Amino acid sequence: QVQLMESGGGLVQAGGSLRLSCEASGTISGNVMGWYRQAPGNERELVATIFPRGPTNYAASVRGRFTISRDDVYNAVYLQMNSLEPEDTAVYYCNLRSFRGEDYWGKGTLVTVSS
Repeated sequence: QVQLMESGGGLVQAGGSLRLSCEASGTISGNVMGWYRQAPGNERELVATIFPRGPTNYAASVRGRFTISRDDVYNAVYLQMNSLEPEDTAVYYCNLRSFRGEDYWGKGTLVTVSS
C-alpha cells in the first residue's frame, strides 16, 4: 500500500506564498497525482492534478496562482501556491490514483491564510 506524507503547510498572510510537498513511499512515475483541499464545513475539492508525462489540470479558483509539479526520481509531488487568499484556507491532501482507479491519501497539511 502506498504511503503519502504532506508537508509545508502553515500560516501565511494574504498575498504570500507557500510550497507544499508530498513524498510517496514508492514509485509514482506511472500514476496521476493530485492535490485536494477541504475547508471547514465544505466537501473535499480538487485543486490540481498532474499526469505521468507532465500535463496538468487546475481548479478555476487557483489557476494562474498555483503550480503543481512532480519529481519521479524522488517520488514527490509539489504545489507552489502564490498570491494566497483567505479563501485558500483549508487542509490540503496529496492524492495518488492507481491504475485500477483506487485513491490513496495523505493525512493532510493545514494552510491558513490571514487577511
